[in-house]
Amino acid sequence: MEHQAKKLLWKPGTMLYPVPAVLVSCGRMGETQNLVTVAWTGVACTDPPLCTIALRPQRHSFALIRDSGEFVINLTTAAMARAVDWCGVKSGRDHDKFREMKLTPLPAKHVSAPLLGESPVNLECRVREQRALGSHHLFVAEILAVHADPAYFDARTGYFNLAAARPLCYCHGHYYEMGRHIGKFGFSVEKKKAHGKKMKV
Repeated sequence: MEHQAKKLLWKPGTMLYPVPAVLVSCGRMGETQNLVTVAWTGVACTDPPLCTIALRPQRHSFALIRDSGEFVINLTTAAMARAVDWCGVKSGRDHDKFREMKLTPLPAKHVSAPLLGESPVNLECRVREQRALGSHHLFVAEILAVHADPAYFDARTGYFNLAAARPLCYCHGHYYEMGRHIGKFGFSVEKKKAHGKKMKV
């Protein structure tokens, strides 16, 4: 493509977007409980189920997670966008984020940190490893339990419809809700049979 415009060359940076905007709850329910907004989170392994979050050591939640070795990843929705942003710019040293944002802490099954009642999905996590990487520390954690809001379970199809919750994403300094459905995993290699049903190739 000789007429294709050249791409801009920028210095190295964290341009892997979009990412989920989650609220991580930590501390002990009813005592030191806190919420922190995290965009740098991800899946690390299927078996055992592992995930990661990256935090700056200066964050109030950093010491709570380091000392307890536990936290909960709470997925968020477009309706929660203001609370997600507020919990990211305010410190738990100075604010009771659950109370001030009128959010609901619920008891977890395996960890002392609370679940977030307004979240469509909560992942209870126990830290397996902590790595100092530079500006951030990476916590690698095992997912001990997943809690799902039954409001998004489609009894007709038997599937959990997370898209109906309008999940919140973060993209280069801005929040977005999930958009139009394009296809399911594997749709690119499916062929339709003569009677209309699909078969895998």
